Amino acid sequence: MENNQLIVAIEIGSTKIVGAIAEKSASGYLSVNHLEEEKLTNCVRYGCVQNVENTKSAIVRIVKKLENKIDGDITDVYVGINGRSLHSVPTEIDRNLNIAESITKQNIENLKNSAFKEPITSYEPIDIVPQAYYVDNKENPNPVGCCGSSITIKFNRIVAKPTLKLNLERAMGALKVKKFLVTSLAMAESILTEEERTLGCMLVDMGAETTTVTIYKNGAMSYMATLPMGGRNLTRDLVNGLQNTTEEKAEMVKKNIAEPLNIEAVDLPIDGISSKAAINYIISRTSEIITNVNKQIEYAHLQPSDVKTIVLVGGAAKLKGLRAEFKEKTKIETRMGATPAAINILNHEINKFEHIELFALLDKAASIIADGATCVRRHNYAPQEDGPTITHDDSSAKRMEDSHGKAEEKKPKKKSFFGRFKSTLENLMTEEDRLLSDDDEN
Repeated sequence: MENNQLIVAIEIGSTKIVGAIAEKSASGYLSVNHLEEEKLTNCVRYGCVQNVENTKSAIVRIVKKLENKIDGDITDVYVGINGRSLHSVPTEIDRNLNIAESITKQNIENLKNSAFKEPITSYEPIDIVPQAYYVDNKENPNPVGCCGSSITIKFNRIVAKPTLKLNLERAMGALKVKKFLVTSLAMAESILTEEERTLGCMLVDMGAETTTVTIYKNGAMSYMATLPMGGRNLTRDLVNGLQNTTEEKAEMVKKNIAEPLNIEAVDLPIDGISSKAAINYIISRTSEIITNVNKQIEYAHLQPSDVKTIVLVGGAAKLKGLRAEFKEKTKIETRMGATPAAINILNHEINKFEHIELFALLDKAASIIADGATCVRRHNYAPQEDGPTITHDDSSAKRMEDSHGKAEEKKPKKKSFFGRFKSTLENLMTEEDRLLSDDDEN
């Protein structure tokens, strides 16, 4: 077990931050036992961090909670990225070839890097996904090893406003990010079956303030868009439409209506609120969201028949009856997403529908982490005359110092993760440092 790799992933949403640790065995087996979350209030809007300081503090608390459950210090993490400005951009690149030489993996990688770096006004590339390969203008799904006079590759670049990633980086503080992972891509790889991706499938990730639509066809991602609407829209409709209703109360009413999408349901008041009145608002907003999601098929230059399945994920997708409503309005078979089969959840209390995104991030991270790499520095205990002492953990040394009096002066050590975070937090960004306001992102 000591040789197993420990992988840490963090997902930052509009209402909460969730972090978890997965253990990857030498055989590639992935298991999760530790997950922590922190609620957020007005820190993230439409997937973009607006309050860097409070978000950073929440991340520190997440990391501390996770470290308390393992014998080590978290040194770096994988971070999911999502947000209103995130979308796909078709990109095509071609090169003439020496017909006497076969196409290599390095040729493909070089073209991929060139396509990724192509400038795009007002946006920053986050990831790039191959869609189709052509050798001498003929489609070839496996060009490596083939000869030809030219190669053309169609990509989909995932781009976003620069501030989306920049504010995430600032929120991470001194914690090293191994890689930013596009959450929807990670879920598509983990949750969708190969058959679904081949025949045509739409992954719908419904969060509090955004809904991300990712469409696959012929085994490749063909389209991605993020809509500025989600579960909180339903809640705020209730706040605005019903008298004397706070957002907390509206959220409670929404969750406790037995049939929130059944206009014929019996009116059963909840905490003084007419369920019938609430249902009318919920149905209206849900219909708008479904219509906009379904419209993405047209924007992807596909026909409705090209999409055989819709898969729902995200906290807002838990609305009772939503799956049936999607199927009824789109005429497309719809299912709920599930925890990736490749992951073994050891603690059943954390195996919840709303954590699927985080589990998918861990799954993706496990597939790309270098052999022997880890996100956790194990504690090394060395026996001393006065008892065991942790040889490299400054934070633990500080706790001992506080318990037993001031420790002897020691040689300066490299700051631990929390020491670095503390330093970062002491130098908080000013209001003028904020690069993205609500108006900028909206």
